[in-house]
Order: sequence, then C-alpha cells, then structure tokens
Amino acid sequence: MTATAGPAAAPSGIPCPNGALLHDIIIVGGGPSGLAAAARLREQNPAAIFTDEEHRRFHWMRRHGKKMALKNSKNGRVSVARGGDAPQQDEQSGYDMVVLDADYDDWMGRWNHLFDTLEIKHLRSPMFWHCDPNDRDSLLSRAHELGREAELVEIKGCVGKEVSKHAKKRRGKYTGSKSDSRIPINERDRNDYFNPTQALFSEHCSHVISRYRLDTGLIHKERVLDISYGPVPGVCSPGGDPTEPLFTVTTNQGTRHAHIVILAVGPGNRPVIPRIPGTLSMMNLHTPYPQASHAMHLPTFPPPLLAHRISSPSQSPQTNPNKNTNILIIGGGLTSAQVADLALRRGVGTVWHVMRGPLRVKTFDVGLEWMGKFRNVAQARFWLADGDEERLGLLREARGGGGSVTPGYARVLRGWADRGRVRLFERAEVVEAICSCDGDGDGDGGKEGNKVRTLPPMDYIFFATGVESDFRTLPYLQTMLASHPIQGHGGFPCLSDDLAWQDGVPLFVAGRLAALRLGPSAPNLGGARLAAERIAWGVEEVMRSKGRLSQAGHGHGVHHDGGPRDEGVLGYVTGRGSMFGSLSEVSS
Repeated sequence: MTATAGPAAAPSGIPCPNGALLHDIIIVGGGPSGLAAAARLREQNPAAIFTDEEHRRFHWMRRHGKKMALKNSKNGRVSVARGGDAPQQDEQSGYDMVVLDADYDDWMGRWNHLFDTLEIKHLRSPMFWHCDPNDRDSLLSRAHELGREAELVEIKGCVGKEVSKHAKKRRGKYTGSKSDSRIPINERDRNDYFNPTQALFSEHCSHVISRYRLDTGLIHKERVLDISYGPVPGVCSPGGDPTEPLFTVTTNQGTRHAHIVILAVGPGNRPVIPRIPGTLSMMNLHTPYPQASHAMHLPTFPPPLLAHRISSPSQSPQTNPNKNTNILIIGGGLTSAQVADLALRRGVGTVWHVMRGPLRVKTFDVGLEWMGKFRNVAQARFWLADGDEERLGLLREARGGGGSVTPGYARVLRGWADRGRVRLFERAEVVEAICSCDGDGDGDGGKEGNKVRTLPPMDYIFFATGVESDFRTLPYLQTMLASHPIQGHGGFPCLSDDLAWQDGVPLFVAGRLAALRLGPSAPNLGGARLAAERIAWGVEEVMRSKGRLSQAGHGHGVHHDGGPRDEGVLGYVTGRGSMFGSLSEVSS
C-alpha cells in the first residue's frame, strides 16, 4: 500500500505578544512513541492496523470507490458514483507541530545511544512492531527492498511448535476432543517472527522520517519544566476566541503555547539508583555511588574508572594472580544480561550477577498470547475489564512480575557461567555495600535466601533495575495535577479512551504511562503505534471542534459530513470493533 503523506507545514508557529510561539501541536519526546505519533498525524490513509483481507478491500475502495456505486451491507443504502479521480487528500496544510526532546535534537537519539553504547545488534521485538502507520509489514518490506534479509534472525519457539487449528481439528476427529482455535501464533505468520537488526530498524525509522517530512527542523533539544492549561491573556489564534484555553509549555529555552500537547516520554520518570544500607557512611562525596551507575545513564562503556582498572597492569591476572577485575550487576532483565556480556567481552574478569527473583527466560517481555498482530482473546479480556484496578492486575500478570531475558542471552549467560566468568545469584539481594576510596573497591554483602555471604571487593556496580513509572511524581505535571486532577492506579493515569488527560483537556499520553488503556504492550513499539492511532483520532476531533480543520476529513482519507464520528470506526481503531465493520461504513 502506498503511503499518502499530508503536506508538511513548516513548524514555525504563530508569534504571540508575549514573545512565545503558538503551535497546533507540541509533542514532548523524540523517541519511538513521539515518532509514531508525528508520522501518524502526517499519514492520510493509515493501514498498519489492517489485516491482509482488509488491506485488499481498503486498497480497492480507495482506488475505485468514488467511481462506482457501492451498497452498504448494513442499511442497504447505495452511494452515488462520482466519476473521475476524486482527490485522495484534503487541500489543507498539515498540522503545525513541534517536537521537544530533553537530551537530543534528532529523532530516536536516546534509543540509538543506548543501543550503540551497549552494542546491541538486534531488537527483541518482531518485524510487525515499528513506527510506520502506513503498513504493518513495512519493516519486512524494507528489508527485502534493500536486500538485507540475511540480517534477520528467526525467533525460535514462536512458530512451528504450536499446533495449527487445522491439525487440532483433525486430531479432534480421532480423539473426540473439542478443537481450540485460540492459537497465539499461526504458521502463516512465520515471516513476522524475526528480529531485525538495530541498523535495519534505524534505517527504516529514517525512511519513515523522510517520507513524512519530519526532518525539517521539527525537533528541538529543550527540556520541559512545566505544562499548564488555561486561557492566556493576549494569546489566541488569528480570529479565534481570546478566552480559549491553551497549553503553556515552559522549557529550559523559553515558553511555547499549543492547542494540543502529546506526552510521549516513555516511562516518564528518570532511572534512579536504589539506596543500599551502608552507603550513607561515605562522606564528602557528591554522589552516593562514585563507582556505580544505572545502566540507562551510561555515556560510554566501560565507564572511565572501570576502563582504567581493566587496562591497569596491577589488575591483570597475568601480572598479578591475586587480582581480578570484579563488577556487580543488580537486576534480572534483558539489560542486565547485555551489560554482563559486554563487560566480559571488554575485559572484565568476573561478573557477579544478583537478582531478586529467578532468571526468567521469555522470548518477549509479554506472553505470546499478547503478541498477535491484531486483537486477540487476551487483549479483549483487558479491554473488557470492569475497571482500571482489574486492568492493573492484568498488566502485572502479563508482564510476569519482573524482568526477563531472551533465550539467546540466557544461553550466553550460561556459557559465561560454565567458564567461571559469571557468578549468578538468583532470589538474592544486596543488603549492604560499603565504598572505600583507597582503591580496594566495594565490599558487598549479599543475601541469598536466609544465607548471608560477603562478596569480594567490586571495581564497579551496575544497576539494571529498570525505571518505575509514577505520573504523580513528574515535576512538569505538577501544575496539571493541581488544576486538572485525575485518578491513577499503580503510577499510571486513568486517561480517556482517546488517551487524553480528561474530557476537554487535550493533553494526550503515549508510551508506558498509557498502559491502563493500551494494555501490556504500551511500553513497546507495538503500543507506540496503537497509541498514535488513538491519539490521531482524538487530535482530529479537537482540531475540528476548534474550527481549525475542514469537514473534508483531514488525516484519515475518509469523508466526514460534520456529524458525530462513526462509532464503528472509532471502536475499530481503538481495538474494539469487528473486522469489516468500519470498512463497510467507509464504503457508504
């Protein structure tokens, strides 16, 4: 399917009397969620959420639907053929958007930095999770277009071992058992269950950015300090209502105003190193752990202090048999395994790996029952839950109660362990860590079950403990929480179905913070694209209500007559519709 990108307006903004700029939309965050949202707002005919059959039907209707009469299967009405080639997109300019990122002035800056720093070659996600709103298979198509199929690595255990529904039916004839058609992964989807390389995924993102003209001064390196919503004296759109509420976004570079703000900040909160008893005895130190770092805070790897100790002759077992470079890794997720492997390849002698739970081995960080391309039984159960408390329980159940590593990295860890280079402590925790600054390293007390043992002095400690999300603690949301308070559960806000802060407050939220509406895939690439789809519908509705969007139907390639939004289409894009319900409405 060919992408239909809307015309890109220069993100200049309208000058305001107070010296600020007024934009249609401000996107906070230049990562996957921000990119998915920006691309979706520029896409006239999104199709990434359609099945193969829907792709063919929708493509036919877009090409021929205006040239001939079509009968609505629900109400029997017949549309009148218009003849000729009807325009596929409206004549408007695109939304005036600007993207603010705290650390980088280009798309996917933090994502690329972490992958480069930790030398991660492949993504964990499958091929149909990406940021392109046009086609769910665009990453796979791009790999074939560039002749880079050899870079893809098959995800073992997803496809092939499961029994197909046809085999179960045949088996049922002989056993008399009832066949079960709820199969997580079908054999025909095998091509989707490969891991793309980071290089291929990055190239695909660049292709999306170029196609939707998102690389023309759209993103700015500005750290958001505060967001407020309300009338701004002397500031309004040309010919607009001066009492219209606007967002005021204060950054370290100044102030901007907007009709809509999209918060695409991933987990939201910054990584924090947990405190361990014993560290308070350190005196005259500016940081609690001078020889430690969170895995998400690494500017380089290995850190300078650790690199010096690895290269120091006194640290080498060859020159000093009694000395060995030791590091401690705390955490049991995939990042901890990646740090351990990289550290050993860079010359660390021994890795002491401590995790509170068992070493969980999972292909994805959510179960296969959540990984289908489209709506499935697990997702339906989540969306039909009685309330947000029940959804929170389903979230925690689906995420498995802690981090996990892929089967590939589990084999790598076991390989290092067999050679004596990794000492793994499961169901253990560090109960004390005392730092000495005389070069002897850190002495750590580890508790494994009811047994306490003292580990050797550590040259460095890496915390791969993830990031806890709590929207109530975000400093730039304190004004919004005071003026427009909302409920929350488990650190996640209770948003509207369009992922808005609340009705009448067009602060849209994507990423992990939208988990109570999107489900367990919210932090992943698949959740980023689903969030972008919901937000795009909400943005269109808001802009139309403000009179800043014609009735032609900007953004969806579907005619609107100015009446209420079709509930079938809305239900479909938010994951609650039937397979062809929305498309039959389009044909009418």
